[in-house]
Amino acid sequence: MTSLKDRTLFITGGSRGIGRAIALRAAADGANVVIAAKTAEPHPKLPGTIHTVAAEIEEAGGRALPVAVDVREESQVADAVEAAAHHFGGIDVLVNNASAVFLARAEDTPLKRFDLMFDINVRGTLAASQACIPYLKNSPNGHILTLSPPIDLRPGWFTGRTAYTMSKYAMSMTVLGLAEELRADNVAVNALWPKTMIFTAASAVFGLGPAGCRSTDIMSDAAHAVLTRPSAECTGNFFLDEEILRQEGATDTDLAEYELLPGTPPEIDLFVTPA
Repeated sequence: MTSLKDRTLFITGGSRGIGRAIALRAAADGANVVIAAKTAEPHPKLPGTIHTVAAEIEEAGGRALPVAVDVREESQVADAVEAAAHHFGGIDVLVNNASAVFLARAEDTPLKRFDLMFDINVRGTLAASQACIPYLKNSPNGHILTLSPPIDLRPGWFTGRTAYTMSKYAMSMTVLGLAEELRADNVAVNALWPKTMIFTAASAVFGLGPAGCRSTDIMSDAAHAVLTRPSAECTGNFFLDEEILRQEGATDTDLAEYELLPGTPPEIDLFVTPA
């Protein structure tokens, strides 16, 4: 399988950034894409809504269903998944992209921020997975792809970001568990994480510029490579975007095309130990 044509993807948090990029890459194949995110109305600081992305999906050659969903709300997730399956006749792929970030020492992390990260990152991932699993079991090539890092318990990855690291590693633990639970059903469950920094509109809000960053396209191309693999042969993996593309034959020259400032070496992302 080399295309997502006529496959249905349910993407959480897909109104901007990496989620949007994955949606548009799938749309280029002629996929059906469900954009399940909170942003139904324009954000004061960040571009993109579920409706603007839906229009982009249609323009790119796919079919879109924008659904306003707060992944913290179980009933909203369940209703959105049911509506998506009814609209497109099933669900083939779940992309757990929705995530919240707050980088601070434990003593400086308000519990409301801790709760937000765990409600979105962990509970939201499990809720979306639970709701989609019955449909994924009926897909000829069912996939769950969660944007979470490989688990590395060295203390350096916790220092200064304990709560955030806990939440992202909990997402990764969900990948481990679901991969084994769904292996006999031929539903693939994998994680994908950027090897280097990715620049998005949210990056600018955090005061980060494009220097040392790659575009979101590297993540969308890597996601496409994973999601078109046979689900029975590709599960329980923690992929880095660059590594999966090299497996597909990408060279240093190919990877350089993702650099936002050509000639500026990309910086290694969080949770990735340099070789």
